[in-house]
Amino acid sequence: MDPADGLLDHPYDAYRRLRDTAPVHRIAGPDGTPAWLVTRYDDVRAALADPRLSLDKRHATAGTYKGFSLPPALDANLLNMDPPDHTRIRRLVGRAFTTRRMEQLRTPIRRTADRLLDALGPHGTTDLIAAYAAPLPITVICDLLGIPDQHRLDFRVWTDTLVAPDPAARPDAAREAVVAMLGYFTRLLADKRSAPADDLLSDLISVREKGDRLSEDELMSLAFLILFAGYENTVQLIGNAVLALLQHPEQLAALRKDMTQLPAAVQEFLRYEGPALLAIRRFPVEDVTIGGVTVPAGETVWVSPSAADRDPDRFPDPDRLDLTRDASGHLALGHGIHHCLGAPLARAETEIAVAALLERFPELGLADDELRWRRSLRARGLVELPVTYST
Repeated sequence: MDPADGLLDHPYDAYRRLRDTAPVHRIAGPDGTPAWLVTRYDDVRAALADPRLSLDKRHATAGTYKGFSLPPALDANLLNMDPPDHTRIRRLVGRAFTTRRMEQLRTPIRRTADRLLDALGPHGTTDLIAAYAAPLPITVICDLLGIPDQHRLDFRVWTDTLVAPDPAARPDAAREAVVAMLGYFTRLLADKRSAPADDLLSDLISVREKGDRLSEDELMSLAFLILFAGYENTVQLIGNAVLALLQHPEQLAALRKDMTQLPAAVQEFLRYEGPALLAIRRFPVEDVTIGGVTVPAGETVWVSPSAADRDPDRFPDPDRLDLTRDASGHLALGHGIHHCLGAPLARAETEIAVAALLERFPELGLADDELRWRRSLRARGLVELPVTYST
């Protein structure tokens, strides 16, 4: 039996078993090929920052990694790069993806949250993912990039298809989504070049430093990554945060009494139920020892921030949600040079979304205890979150 069996259905039970038995396990990866899984906090944190663990697929031993192939125009993104290319692009992006721009988004994020809650009416039952947790971040990220309203539902469908495809039902769905996104971004970037606007895509097209600028493939790939990660991570964060509160009424009551604790609470939500069970795969450029286990060069390594953030050696009583806990140091949004570029925006959206929801509805509860999680190791989130609500 594969040691990672049960990871999708009961991830934290599986991670506890893995952490207790060995620091690193040989498993069958998500694509069915052999891989190494790292689950203990100290090992995961070190691996995330280890320059010997490359994100570049060219370092994979032939025949050991399949993965999902993107066209070159979408594949030249930060999740597939090491320094110096990664350093160069991150520096260029940073000139447009500023803290000031992120802070300026707080008011429109709250406005969007209030509008979505207005649409629910004063009381009723709804799927909070479909009605709130999903449309909020897709609106925010499309506003940021400058994507017109009429195309936003398309992006949501395409992104959901890539995160949790159903090959049995539609074997070509993921590839069709990639082709559609590539075609759309090609047209959109051409439009932004001919008529620049006050948005991130227009800024990324024009940004340069000492004559250096993003290539066409880098620009296209970056737009794809910002949309994909900016939407998906935040959908999971908002849904998981609300579920955690509803399942821990004493924590919900304490937060309602002191909403100034929300920024710290968001950190605990990230630690307790982060947006992904596995970080992006890595490939050692040389033999690497992790937790006393030697991993040969070129083999696939998966590190799990979710397992690390439930490690009792780092976070005491880790399976308990505690909004007063110091959850700093969690790894839910990465660590080192690959720490999530949009982390401040994801935290801000989650903070604002939870605040608006709790302020609007003093009465909020689960409408169904039978919850379905997405069948994905890359997106730890709910398919639906049925709730009852009342003002």
